[in-house]
Amino acid sequence: MASIDEEEQSGAEIRVSDQTNGWPTSFHARPPSSAASGGAATPPRSWQISPRNSFGSLPSRSSRNSYSCSWFGVLEWLGFVTESKQRGWVKRKAVKKRVKGVVVVVIVLLACFVVMDWWMLSRIQESSHGLKFKYKVLRANSSTLSIREELEKLGKVKKPQKTIYARLLAKAAHALAEGQNKPEPRDLWQEPFILASSWRPCADQRNWEPSEGNNGYILVSANGGINQQRVAVCNAVAVARLLNATLVVPHLLYSSVWRDLSQFGDIYQEKHFINYLKPDIRIVKELPLELQSLDLEAIGSVVTDADIMKEAKPSFYLKYILPILHRHRVVHFVGFGNRLSSDPLPFQLQRLRCRCNFYALQFVPKIQETGALMLRRMRQNGTHFGPLDHYLVGPFAESKVKGKSDRSMKGSRYLALHLRFEIDMAAHSLCDFGGGEEERRELEAYREIHFPALTALKKTTKLPSPVALRAEGLCPLMPEETLLMLAALGFNRKTRIFLAGAHIYGGKSRLAVLTSLYPNLVTKENLLSSSEIEPFTNFSSQLAALDFIASTAADVFAMTDSGSQLSSLVSGFRVYYGGGKMPSIRPNKRRLADIFVKNNTIEWKVFEKRVRKAVRQTKRVRARPVGRSVYRYPRCKECMCTTEEEE
Repeated sequence: MASIDEEEQSGAEIRVSDQTNGWPTSFHARPPSSAASGGAATPPRSWQISPRNSFGSLPSRSSRNSYSCSWFGVLEWLGFVTESKQRGWVKRKAVKKRVKGVVVVVIVLLACFVVMDWWMLSRIQESSHGLKFKYKVLRANSSTLSIREELEKLGKVKKPQKTIYARLLAKAAHALAEGQNKPEPRDLWQEPFILASSWRPCADQRNWEPSEGNNGYILVSANGGINQQRVAVCNAVAVARLLNATLVVPHLLYSSVWRDLSQFGDIYQEKHFINYLKPDIRIVKELPLELQSLDLEAIGSVVTDADIMKEAKPSFYLKYILPILHRHRVVHFVGFGNRLSSDPLPFQLQRLRCRCNFYALQFVPKIQETGALMLRRMRQNGTHFGPLDHYLVGPFAESKVKGKSDRSMKGSRYLALHLRFEIDMAAHSLCDFGGGEEERRELEAYREIHFPALTALKKTTKLPSPVALRAEGLCPLMPEETLLMLAALGFNRKTRIFLAGAHIYGGKSRLAVLTSLYPNLVTKENLLSSSEIEPFTNFSSQLAALDFIASTAADVFAMTDSGSQLSSLVSGFRVYYGGGKMPSIRPNKRRLADIFVKNNTIEWKVFEKRVRKAVRQTKRVRARPVGRSVYRYPRCKECMCTTEEEE
């Protein structure tokens, strides 16, 4: 009745005239003035229409100055019951028919409104049993699917994984469905080229004499996965040169977590490793016979990680390790990892670490060949290869198609995504991921087995709450958050995505949102046939090497945890050889957490703008900060040269 009140305040006249069935009708009403009621709003008076004249006689002039709250009053105001200028009788049957028509129209409109309201709410609301919103996905056969249907299709669980971002995910689904033909942001697949291209690789340059390794032999047993082991090997090379020692080809420890029996020669080319570093250090395949029989632990020649502080300076090795070499002629580093500082380190020693990482460690032909096959399939073009392929897969980067130029045909671009969301990461973070009490019990049980020190710490120390951890950006990005980031950045539904890693916590049900909105997402298991991947099946380090190749060669690499070794090594490799054309997306999780927390209120356009700004700032080109790893930040004078230096 708001419109009636406005008319009453203005004192306007309402005139409705009609000419139907040969008889003129009109309605003429003037609302009562505010003065008449003393300036106060009073209830309108209903017309007093008797059964005898309710449809045939006319209301009095005084009654025409008021409005009725009854149905007939409304109908009169709308002009359906009017005064005949010729004082004719209005037939009861005709008016009844018009009233029924109006009522039917009103009911139909209300029903349509209710149906539309229900449909819109069903797209964005989450029920207590899981996700209920639906969205359109534009597959080849264009259909309407829901996440629940997608899960049932995958045959994983009856109850879908819960999410805390139902509203934003619905908006992302809508934006992706509408943005099929919209151009992507101009800088989406680019790095700040001018600044990035001013750096070029130069760690292969040497300015010293070869080391004879006269002080003894260094054995290294590297623990962890392939990426931690790679860092350990490069650090061991630098320590061997520092101590003027001979390095024995590193040994890779068996891990109960990784369960991989692979040794150095199963992953890297031993001969190339030895020969390439010959101008720097002396490397042999095994200890001399006279030293092999020694009980190294009994004579005090075994040094563990517990004996060496993290980021130990060169002075530590000269003071404590060199005397052992002089005394026993051999030192065995067990579990050797990140035990050599980034700074301060002599210029040439730092350059040696870069030389080992970017040149000396090349994968064996079996891994290179399969990696090259994956790259061709990701690009959907057998004759095209990327700028980093030669450094990753060696001779297999060349086209096998005769008579065609490798660079004549441009393959499809693809995005590589390292989703660091395994159960160990989730458990160690102490965060919640929307799975309720069942999830908390599962992660706590995993912590008790694999992180007993953390479990003990929880009992004695008050640790930050999951909410506080998330606000500080200390929680790994969930697949849902990763999807929102990619959609906000502008990657459309057609984007080809290579997903690195395996064993995502929550399995296929957790990935359902991501795979539904980005249907062109694949893993190495999807790209390769069962016979092609079978030689690597029981060797996690070799499988990780395939992930390394596909991620490093991608047109864009996106990480969800910048602290992981794979992300660090891949992004560093892309910087070193990329020539300013290989961007990496390294999100600021603290800033993203501040944006995600506004899930219930933020509009999609605002969300896009804020996410793009947060990620764009991490793509700035800068030299290696003091104390940071050269494997991740090779833009430093020890590893790379600039055009200014050359001029």
